[in-house]
Amino acid sequence: MAHPSVLDAPAAPAPLPTIPLNELAPFALFGSLLALVLLYFVGAEQGAMSLVAGSNVHEFVHDARHLLGFPCH
Repeated sequence: MAHPSVLDAPAAPAPLPTIPLNELAPFALFGSLLALVLLYFVGAEQGAMSLVAGSNVHEFVHDARHLLGFPCH
């Protein structure tokens, strides 16, 4: 018969590549800085601290302000 007497052992999974921290740090810093700028923009875009005159930007980020817990009324 053509049946093997010993089952083939499963192959070991290939190791996952790792990303060195010194290569990841600039992207993490940029992402964090961008998130902080966006949070400031959403939080400060009202009243005397408004960066843009008028209420167009305030209305655009209105729901985001409520989602983040900023009072706006």
